[in-house]
Amino acid sequence: MTEAGARIRLYEPSDDKLAKFSIGKAAMEGLAAANRSACFHPITLSVWVALSCIMVQLLDWWPKPEYGLLGYLPALPAFGSWGAVMLYLIDWFNRPPFEDASLNLLRRLDVADIAKHYQRSSSSGFFILEYDGKFVGLIAIDASKDSQSQDTLMDNNKLPPSLHTKKKKDITSLGSSPVATIRHFYIVEPYRTTGIQEDLLAHAVQHAFKADLAVKEIKATTTSLIPYTQKCLRKAGFVLEKPLDKLGMYGWKSELVVLRRTRWEQESARTVL
Repeated sequence: MTEAGARIRLYEPSDDKLAKFSIGKAAMEGLAAANRSACFHPITLSVWVALSCIMVQLLDWWPKPEYGLLGYLPALPAFGSWGAVMLYLIDWFNRPPFEDASLNLLRRLDVADIAKHYQRSSSSGFFILEYDGKFVGLIAIDASKDSQSQDTLMDNNKLPPSLHTKKKKDITSLGSSPVATIRHFYIVEPYRTTGIQEDLLAHAVQHAFKADLAVKEIKATTTSLIPYTQKCLRKAGFVLEKPLDKLGMYGWKSELVVLRRTRWEQESARTVL
């Protein structure tokens, strides 16, 4: 029998497929949000209506009220056909950056060997959240010496032999960096309204700061397309460090946010009081 209630545990080798699937899914979730948002953007709606009306005008498909409700049907194919075209174009414009981001995440050095990578620093951790034995979400916080590295396995294979040997030593070195990075953060959709992601984030942050005093700050990347993680990070005390590249056809914002140890200690002290 599974233990009732929620629990947070460390990653196990048996979690490998589910963890990597969730990492990829989380990266592609932004694409679905971008497509939905773009569909209802005023510019999109204006272009759709304009093109549909031009088609109706050219083909003389304007409604004929004298035929009752049936008289309004001739114009529908124009709106439907242009609607399908707009949906295709929106996905075509939005998809490449999200697919590239998803592939890069899955090729990152930490995903290649999750168990080994997140044991390199005592402040690192890849945590699995379960409820009644069911997978609910995950968070991965990397405090290793190369915690801010964005290198992938493909990048490493392109290095010359001399640099490849040096890089291999760097990615296997032990110890903590002053800057930890939240590399992955995902909660299954039905559980997001409960706020359970706040408990998972709090657990990971506390682990990172308490396990090694060398860690001075934690950074994370967030976007307005994934509001539940953005809201959770802000509520936990993360503040904007700098804006990053814009995403999708309408340039949705992505940001680098940071939580410093001093602020975390102040917030923790207020909670205790």
